[in-house]
Amino acid sequence: MTRIFAGTPWDRPPRCDRCGRLETDCACPPAAVEPPPLPPHLPTAILRREKRPRGKVVTIVAGLDPPTAALEALAAQLKSACGTGGTIKQGRIELQGDRLEVVDRLLQGMGYTTRRK
Repeated sequence: MTRIFAGTPWDRPPRCDRCGRLETDCACPPAAVEPPPLPPHLPTAILRREKRPRGKVVTIVAGLDPPTAALEALAAQLKSACGTGGTIKQGRIELQGDRLEVVDRLLQGMGYTTRRK
């Protein structure tokens, strides 16, 4: 009688990705932990409006320097609250449309200091 999972990853015990030993025998140190994101009151968010070549208006949030994951989470929160699309480019959050007032209120509510340009 043969087993269904014989020879597949589900049949083998899990191994460490770094040393290749069984996880129960692994002596590798724990993986490096990412530093926590900066507290919101330290950085000042610089808000501004830009008009693109074809007349499109974009709201820019710059001056924040958290890790990439925190910046993506913040961008997702802002996009959801504004009901608009956006992206992250060169460490700045760009939201479609003129959302300066809403973004300013939201960031201040989260504890960020804001400055408009």
